[in-house]
Amino acid sequence: MDMQEEIEGLAILIRDLRKHKNLTLGALADQIGRSVGFLSQVERGLSRPTVADLTAISAALGVPTTYFYSLSKPRALPWVTRPGERRTLYYGGGITDVLASPGMAAGFSMLESHLAPGASSGEGHLNDSDEQGGFVLEGELSIWLDGDEQPVTLFPNDSFQLPPHTQFRYANLTDQPTRVLWVFT
Repeated sequence: MDMQEEIEGLAILIRDLRKHKNLTLGALADQIGRSVGFLSQVERGLSRPTVADLTAISAALGVPTTYFYSLSKPRALPWVTRPGERRTLYYGGGITDVLASPGMAAGFSMLESHLAPGASSGEGHLNDSDEQGGFVLEGELSIWLDGDEQPVTLFPNDSFQLPPHTQFRYANLTDQPTRVLWVFT
């Protein structure tokens, strides 16, 4: 799949789940603190949500963020994923997440996040119900916890682990790309 097909797939998942939950665009927009116009553009594949937006949408719709990676690509071995078999989410804000795990039914999932120079998870803090951690593969990752004004900056080979419902946001504040391997429970 190319990037546009992946964006359209995410749009369909969001729209179909919202309709299944009997929520109007306005009700969901109110719950996530965004405009109806923005949410309508996301559902039509015209705009990409930030990581913070998709986390808020997930919470409002009662599913884990990993739900949006649930479309599987064909694999030769069910316990192995190769680069061409992975699902990708293209967020607004310069972040691309690639599902590295073969499936979502196990006790944990792995994502490889690519942060373009200046990329950010969004202005709002994430509040994910999953425990998560990460390992910086390349570049620098800045993380703000629970409203801290100054971020903690992680460098290649640094790692972190956050308990469920930790409020945080993250960004690549450099002019070089950053790659992080995330692990979610």
